[in-house]
Amino acid sequence: MLRMETEDGWQLITHPDHARLAGAFAAAWGNASFRRPEPRPRVLLGIASHDDGWAARDAAPSITRQGRPSAFSTELVGKYSAFEEIDIADYLAVRGRAVRIIAEKDPYAGLLVAMHTYNLLTDHADRSTIAPEGLALLDDFLAAQRVYQEGLRDAIVADATLAPEEKASQTILEHFRLLQACDNLSLLTCVAYDRPAHLLHPLPLNDGSVSEVRVEPLAARVFRLAPWPFAEPELVFRFPARRIAGKTFASSAELAEVFRAASVEELSVTLRE
Repeated sequence: MLRMETEDGWQLITHPDHARLAGAFAAAWGNASFRRPEPRPRVLLGIASHDDGWAARDAAPSITRQGRPSAFSTELVGKYSAFEEIDIADYLAVRGRAVRIIAEKDPYAGLLVAMHTYNLLTDHADRSTIAPEGLALLDDFLAAQRVYQEGLRDAIVADATLAPEEKASQTILEHFRLLQACDNLSLLTCVAYDRPAHLLHPLPLNDGSVSEVRVEPLAARVFRLAPWPFAEPELVFRFPARRIAGKTFASSAELAEVFRAASVEELSVTLRE
């Protein structure tokens, strides 16, 4: 779950809806400067579906120790912490499922999700917030993911429908970085981030070089990107959220009941050159 605070409560966005928004960014990605991803359908599948494994968990949201909805929020941008707020075994099960359900459909898309998951839990995870027994579970999970990724790479090498360039490690790395970029832009959107940011990795240009993309907030969910990676000078994307009243809740069951009863409203994000 992702959350934005309102005057009387929260707007909550599910992980799958956040990922669909990331996929919409990826579908619009590319212009005279920035390279469009290929094999396009398989890359877009990975980006738009990278959090499908969270659907069941998000359907029954839980609370933090302070009684707030347990969700990614603006204070966690640029971090991957607060593991003390979650059941690490359950969390890793969800992460593993998110990889498998896509990889079983398409190993190429699944590898991008697997690389994203591994990166979050290595380069960005705050291990100091994980208890020793949790660290053992995490390290076992990461070891299993390395083996699983190798199997996916073998399947990609054997796939006769892919061109040699599409199978290349550098190409796959570029697609993983695009997933990370679109995921991060969606996260900034879904928490209404209000400070300058960037899209994590240098991204490939048509001339063979790379460029970092900077993000400047202009208003709530209105961002200027530079350099501009899309064909149109301004784009508006829409995504669903549930507005709930109340800042804190006595139990996860109470929050889940309020969440299920909440109406779905449409929010938007505007991107400008």
